[in-house]
Amino acid sequence: MSSVLKPLRNQRFWLLLWCMAVLALVVVCLIPPPPLGLPPNSDKVEHFLAYFLLSASAVQLFATRRALCAVALGLLVLGMGIEGLQGALTDNRVADPMDVLANSIGVLAGMAIALTPLRDLLLRLQRRD
Repeated sequence: MSSVLKPLRNQRFWLLLWCMAVLALVVVCLIPPPPLGLPPNSDKVEHFLAYFLLSASAVQLFATRRALCAVALGLLVLGMGIEGLQGALTDNRVADPMDVLANSIGVLAGMAIALTPLRDLLLRLQRRD
């Protein structure tokens, strides 16, 4: 496992935290939505941000290109799967292809962090301690 992850202190903690965030996303997407009274289609921003944060944080954890590609693919499939489940299992949510698009753009934008100096931000922050 450690060769796939960056040499972080408490690798298991960070990986568990990331997995819990993924699980939280699944739960939030399948429970009844709260009545927020937001403008139509504003949820696309939420979809983008959620998948951006998950993929950008994966860049902080995973060391190899292969692992990052697997995570990106997994998040894309997760986004499509959640939308399918929303349409099939819930009465108060619908499957929306535009949500899948927002999720996908979020994943790509988050993965793009790997091309910047921010890709090792967590490592640098841990070295300062």
